[in-house]
Amino acid sequence: MKRISICVAALILLLAYSCTKSSGPGNTTGGGTNNGGGGGSTTYTPSCTGAAINFTSDVSPIFQTVCSQSGCHNSGSLNGPGPLTNYAQISAAKVNIRAAILSGLMPKNTTLSNAQRNTIICWIDAGAANN
Repeated sequence: MKRISICVAALILLLAYSCTKSSGPGNTTGGGTNNGGGGGSTTYTPSCTGAAINFTSDVSPIFQTVCSQSGCHNSGSLNGPGPLTNYAQISAAKVNIRAAILSGLMPKNTTLSNAQRNTIICWIDAGAANN
């Protein structure tokens, strides 16, 4: 069981790496800022003050427009945690999603606004309810 867990973790890391931002114009590889568009080492500190986050009305639309429609995490995807098209998939991957957003690795082909990042991170930090 331990060997399977290690193999799965390695596969997830490999797939996540294959669908990450690359350095280029507008991206940073170190010392990034909190304004989005950074590269792999950009970090973001969320602000959850006064956040009332609902999965259906606040979180899901972000995933549907940014993650699923990008082709990176649509139905049948093998990138990172795989498809992120519904609550079960997103909730199961919430630890990886949180880390990827905070580090600036995701989303790959676009950026999230501070409000979108706050919405996702605060929803996860509040227990990732299916509401």
